[in-house]
Formats: sequence, structure tokens, C-alpha cells
Amino acid sequence: MSKEITWYKIADHLEQIPFNQNHLAEVEVLGKKVCIALKANNLKACAAKCPHAGGQMSEGYMDALGNIVCPVHHYRFNLQNGRNSSGEGYFLKTYPIEYRNDGIYVGLNENNPASFTK
Repeated sequence: MSKEITWYKIADHLEQIPFNQNHLAEVEVLGKKVCIALKANNLKACAAKCPHAGGQMSEGYMDALGNIVCPVHHYRFNLQNGRNSSGEGYFLKTYPIEYRNDGIYVGLNENNPASFTK
């Protein structure tokens, strides 16, 4: 089965994304929540909930290496590939982001809508 990505506009410009003090935000796409992270003017997107215990990733923080850290048990995830970088063996779903002339888009896999968290 191929992974067909469909792009959804999440904002006209960066200032419309409701980032918290830790440069994380939660946006809704198709009724599903996605966490958006901002590090050095670079956006990344991932699942809204930690795969371990369901912690809200937008309530965590980014470490100095650019990993997103879950607020519950402090598990760290690489936002490039979703790999657990603190050694527990979990995988955080990540999504591509595109800047376009008319706004900012996140790419979602239409063949696996169950991969999103509500």
C-alpha cells in the first residue's frame, strides 16, 4: 500500500500558529490534533500525544538538540524521524511541513487516518 500524502493548510503565516512559551503548539487537522514545533525558524510536526503514556507533546519542551520532550516521563523524540532518542524504544509519528506562497501546510497520510490522535 502506498503512502499518499494529502496537504492541509494550517496557517497563512507563522504568526497565526498559537505557539506556547516552549515554541510548541497544537493544531487541529480533519478533527485530529497535531503538535507543531518551532526551532530556529524551522517547523516540524508530530503526533499530539506521546506513544508511551499519552502525554500532550505540546505541553513538553524542545531540548538543546532539537528533540521534543514529553511532559509526563520526559521521553525524548527526534523530530526528523520520530525515533525515541532517550532509549525507551518508542516511535513518535512525524509529519512533513511545507511552506508555500499561500501558507503553511502539513502532510498527512490519507491511507492511515488511524495514525492520528484525537
